[in-house]
Amino acid sequence: MNLSRADHRINPPRIEIPRDYNAAHDLLARNAARPGKAAFIDASTGAQLTYGELTDQAHRFANTLRSQGFTPETRVMIAMLDTLEWPVVFLGCILAGVVPIAANTLLTTKDFDFMLRDSRAQALFVSKPLLATFEPLLGKIATLKTVIVAGDTSANSVAAMIESGARAPHVADTCADDACFWLYSSGSTGTPKGTVHLHSHMIQTAELYGRAVLGIRESDVVFSAAKLFFAYGLGNSLTFPMSVGATAVLLPTRPAPADVFGALKKFRPTIFYGVPTLYAALLADPARPKRQELNLRVATSAGEALPAEIGKRWTEAYGCEILDGIGSTEMLHIFLSNRPGEVRYGTTGKAVPGYELRIVGDDGRECGPGEIGELQINGPSAALMYWNNRAKTKATFAGEWTRSGDKYTRDADGYYTYGGRSDDMLKVGGIYVSPFEVEACLMTHAAVLEAAVIGVADTDELVKPKAYVVLKSGQAATAEDLRLHVKSLLAPYKYPRWIEFVPELPKTATGKIQRFKLRNVA
Repeated sequence: MNLSRADHRINPPRIEIPRDYNAAHDLLARNAARPGKAAFIDASTGAQLTYGELTDQAHRFANTLRSQGFTPETRVMIAMLDTLEWPVVFLGCILAGVVPIAANTLLTTKDFDFMLRDSRAQALFVSKPLLATFEPLLGKIATLKTVIVAGDTSANSVAAMIESGARAPHVADTCADDACFWLYSSGSTGTPKGTVHLHSHMIQTAELYGRAVLGIRESDVVFSAAKLFFAYGLGNSLTFPMSVGATAVLLPTRPAPADVFGALKKFRPTIFYGVPTLYAALLADPARPKRQELNLRVATSAGEALPAEIGKRWTEAYGCEILDGIGSTEMLHIFLSNRPGEVRYGTTGKAVPGYELRIVGDDGRECGPGEIGELQINGPSAALMYWNNRAKTKATFAGEWTRSGDKYTRDADGYYTYGGRSDDMLKVGGIYVSPFEVEACLMTHAAVLEAAVIGVADTDELVKPKAYVVLKSGQAATAEDLRLHVKSLLAPYKYPRWIEFVPELPKTATGKIQRFKLRNVA
């Protein structure tokens, strides 16, 4: 079932989704007229999966699920690398009405134990190289009935399920408000939360951000460093390109600078999706390619706010803008973003069409221009709930508004500027200080690769900023050099009283800095 779409980027129409709706069927049906076109390319092997092959394999996989007794609303976990089998399994589950849980492949056995028990997943689809991480759990979780291996040709493999499935297409009777898939939050502040999304959510993000802001089109080739199991990566590599018939390049391995640049040079994508830490590493790579070796028309950034210095340096180096934006697992993708031709580095741009934003102060009052408060979102892709977590569901999903936990200000032109996580904000001398502002300032120093700022009490039990700094390879700087640098650019009370040089910063698998870990050791 195809939904009506606008042919322009600005002011998209209201996205009307019928009650009877299956997200996977919609994405596949949109591409029925281009069966021979590459839907996905494996960057490690160059192998391609065409839209026709994807549709055939997803339906055959769905039929095997049914024949094995997986009924609608059954939950299964996908812990697979970004190979050509990933979209087949994910879409095949949704076609069958089965609810896939896209799991972060970089987690530990302990993490997976929690997630499998919490979700009560009845099957696990796991890439062969990751199987060892799950072996200590096999036979110990009562609800986990079967384990299917991806990247294998055995009788108990994804390939065998596809091969044995009937070809006759059959789509489960799902509706737009049915649970479609889960994503677990990254756990940057604690235990991951199972975030339940509906069938309508993927296409809402594709239309409102993918088309209306990014301007994705059929001729695009896209490449995302963020993996498919992330909310950001799922839209980047699957929903957005499939919504218009574009081609996505998948990288099964972790996105090291050499591999990222290799894919950008070999497959010539027109859209690249990254995160701030990766852009910093790419720009610092002495072997980085010249501008003419790439074919980018636009790049995006999410996960954390993009320091202005990194954005400016990228545009100077490669001639394309980075559209810095913010999304969340709870909202599925980006709801606040810079736009092509209207980028203001150092800000997160303006509200994505279809989303309403507000900034609320500690007193519950909506903030005016320049006042800092928590960013809240009203939009069509907000998750249904956190599974098994009623208290946090009520705290985050407050009626029509979703609380982001991010501090922001808005200027008179309507641009939003990030001020840090609500639990990261510092009050120095009675005045709020944004850790991100100090971090961004530190990163304008030529020797600094990354920085994280937290609050630490001095001998008088007064909170002051402390910075953890990673220097660029071959560069040198003293703590006093950096303190003077910050003092020259920011208000004097904002400079870090203590600076500690470290080889790396603690991060989630999504690249977000885990400041709570730094606070625990400070």
